[in-house]
Amino acid sequence: MWLNEEQKLDAAIRTYRKTLLHSTPQHVVIDNLFDSNKLDEVVSVLQQEGCWQTQKHTYSALYVDNAKWQKTRKKQRFVQRDLWQRPALSAVGAPDNLATQFLAFLRSDEFMSWLSRIFKVQLTDINVANPDINSNYFRLGAADFVNLHADDSPGREVCMLLYLNKDWQHNNGGELVFLGADDNPVSIAPLYNRCVLFNPASKGSEHWVKALTSENTQQYRYNVTSWYWSE
Repeated sequence: MWLNEEQKLDAAIRTYRKTLLHSTPQHVVIDNLFDSNKLDEVVSVLQQEGCWQTQKHTYSALYVDNAKWQKTRKKQRFVQRDLWQRPALSAVGAPDNLATQFLAFLRSDEFMSWLSRIFKVQLTDINVANPDINSNYFRLGAADFVNLHADDSPGREVCMLLYLNKDWQHNNGGELVFLGADDNPVSIAPLYNRCVLFNPASKGSEHWVKALTSENTQQYRYNVTSWYWSE
């Protein structure tokens, strides 16, 4: 089981729902959502080199190549980060490590039903052409960035961020920052097993990530990002 049992209780769902509705943007922060022992094993997979590829987005185009990136002004670049490369399926077609198994769980009926209870909307992949690309691991190094942007898209109801950074310190940087309302941004530290759920269409949901604090650090900031749609 990936989800901790207490997170499934009706009382927990009511608390999360109340928090969601009374925040700007509509969001809830949940610590210790998942089994930490399993997440430890996931992190050990992610720390292996050779399974990451740099991803770059501009405000005018996603997944740009290096040639186009170099021609783009810095103010028009909004993402530079590493994307985890899924391993090939095993001979029986099953995910071959715990990291891929966790991504599969995030798109399972069980987990999407849990999210649907909090957001009171029926989430489904029935009309999503390629669900796998909507849940994956990312990492940021000292030279990387995620600048101000919105995650809203027609039919997209929920965005999930899960942080996988053990022993993260306040002075490491890397906080998620929502635009918020009335010049009151909302800053959230990327602590281990901390999950942020938010409505990407809600007021103030535009967000960015603070840079890591040292250009010389070898430390990465790891997270899972997952997007969910209704019919």
